[in-house]
Amino acid sequence: MADADYVNEDADTERKHNLLAMSYAEVTERLSEANQDVALIALGSTEKHGAHIPLGTDSYVTMEVVKRAAEAADVVYSPLVPFGYSPHHMGRHLEGAGTITLRAETYRRIMSDIARSLIFHGYKRLIFVSHHGSNVKPIDEIMRQLRYDTGAFVSYYKTPTERDASVIQDLFDNPPEETPGWHSSELETSALMATADGLVNMDRAVEDRAHAPAYMTEAFSKIDGTATVKFQGSENIWVPMEHHEYCDTAVIGNPFRSDKEKGLKMLDRMADHLTAYVEEVRKFDVEVTYSDYPTRA
Repeated sequence: MADADYVNEDADTERKHNLLAMSYAEVTERLSEANQDVALIALGSTEKHGAHIPLGTDSYVTMEVVKRAAEAADVVYSPLVPFGYSPHHMGRHLEGAGTITLRAETYRRIMSDIARSLIFHGYKRLIFVSHHGSNVKPIDEIMRQLRYDTGAFVSYYKTPTERDASVIQDLFDNPPEETPGWHSSELETSALMATADGLVNMDRAVEDRAHAPAYMTEAFSKIDGTATVKFQGSENIWVPMEHHEYCDTAVIGNPFRSDKEKGLKMLDRMADHLTAYVEEVRKFDVEVTYSDYPTRA
């Protein structure tokens, strides 16, 4: 995915799927077809990853999966929103990590505005898609509000990763203790090798693990990048930690088991799973009760 791909992708194909490349006439025509009231909404992130892969890792993976699924299922998708909810990836003040984060309220407003715009035009089934795990933290309120206000079907698809990687579990070479689906590890590095290989610099790669923040006592431990810590064998304690407090290098796992072929298989598998979900969503009985958007200004 080259720098300008979010503008140019499928612009030259006969059947377009990227809304950014379509004219209003093409959108109107597509909506008049059967089963064309589904839209994928791509939500990315610009955040600190391991030193060997780019800040836009989650955005590249998101768009690759969305593009493949949209073409396979024949649905439209929105241009990527390249910023997400990433306050914990900002790093230390003036460290220069490069992360750009949206506040939760801003993020919800963006989700709402995109959804209400699409519903206004006639889309009834909206699927937000993101590879960035923390993008799920602010979303419940706004997704429920969209449903209550409009009647549209609204859902959020998190690409298989982290503790929800069963779709691609058999493709990992990393053993479980190397947390293969976590930050900047086997999954993300392989996926970047497959879609943006020129942005991967394995000379900078390191293997690392998560740990409880240094300010905590030895009674606490941490095995991955969730917002929880373990205490007396239980993982029921949620703590607002900064990523650098529990991971020294922004790498949780072992990226040295990564390769391009594996990344292509992972992307194919994720896109197939999303495509299958889209096909099921098409079968839902959805009645939009209110589609106007008078508060748009």
